[in-house]
Amino acid sequence: MTHNGSRFDGKIALITGGTSGMGLATAQRLVSEGARVVITGRDKSRLDAAVEQLGDRVLGIAGDTTSLADLDALAAAIDQRYGRLDVVFANAGIGAFAPVDTVTEAEFYRVVDINLKGTFFTIQKTLPLLRSGSSIVINASFALTRGVPSAALYSATKAAIHNLARTLAAELSPNGIRVNSISPGYIDTPAFRSEASPEAQASVASAIPAGRIGESSEVAAAVAFLASDEASYINGQDLLVDGGLINAVPAQMI
Repeated sequence: MTHNGSRFDGKIALITGGTSGMGLATAQRLVSEGARVVITGRDKSRLDAAVEQLGDRVLGIAGDTTSLADLDALAAAIDQRYGRLDVVFANAGIGAFAPVDTVTEAEFYRVVDINLKGTFFTIQKTLPLLRSGSSIVINASFALTRGVPSAALYSATKAAIHNLARTLAAELSPNGIRVNSISPGYIDTPAFRSEASPEAQASVASAIPAGRIGESSEVAAAVAFLASDEASYINGQDLLVDGGLINAVPAQMI
């Protein structure tokens, strides 16, 4: 995908979970294409470091997407500073993997709160700031399309996210707001590196037709496309960014 340095000139974007990985890479991409970007994160020190890295076109607002009070404060701060939003990338989420018979009620609510509740209310609370022509992109997962052992809870929340994107696309279309989702495959992020050993990463890469783990910048490019006017007739869609993991078979496996 080619880089367009002026595609987001004059645009205001919000990225939740923007302090590392795919969120940070997307912030870098949108800033490089002219946007002013608001990023959020729960860890103030990581948030400050990200803002310093990204530059003066970025505003960092500390907060937790599972807290409606924090989301109200976020929306109020954006309204006061910019008066509107053109792009929302609902990216904040976690991976959570455990056999179904070991998942506690507390863990169930923790994962649902972050992956589903946080995404839902991020959109609800920022919706008044979105005008006609705006775009929402939700970070989902390839997990919808494949059963993965020990991922029942995580996959259920991501399946809900897929349906949320499609439903909101239908509901918000009359307001001129597009809603799409992206489904990353295995992406080289700090979270992925902390969860998967080098051996596991090599094993995963061998199952991907592209022959490698994806980069956060490649997800950022997909988000930028969906959020841009170039995708003005794309709505209610999910874009797999997975190196062919789901829909193709590696040549070495034939």
